[in-house]
Amino acid sequence: MTSNRPYLARALFDWIVDNNCTPYIVLSAELPGVEVPLDYVEDGKIVLNVSATAVRDFHIANDTVSFDGRFAGRSHRIRSPIGGLLAIYAKETGQGMAFEEESDGGSPRPGEPSGVHLKVVK
Repeated sequence: MTSNRPYLARALFDWIVDNNCTPYIVLSAELPGVEVPLDYVEDGKIVLNVSATAVRDFHIANDTVSFDGRFAGRSHRIRSPIGGLLAIYAKETGQGMAFEEESDGGSPRPGEPSGVHLKVVK
């Protein structure tokens, strides 16, 4: 089976926005294929505001997360394999979901658990 991570993340993003909250995501900056401004990485992770007023062209595809954002006045293309998406939550309430980190950034191998564990991010 394919990873359920992008489906859950898209649903949570819509739910957060529909409730007039600010969606934030946490990406692993250590996986191959991740493109983020390294000056904003802490402990191998980066937290990003992905609201419509903060970014352009935000998209959660089945294999990647991508968007354009500005950091210190400079435009950056942010891109990560879907396995690098570690959490999505509402800034105002902390409600959302965290995902287990994947070592290769892709979907789990056949016969292995999906790698997604439900828990509230506070």
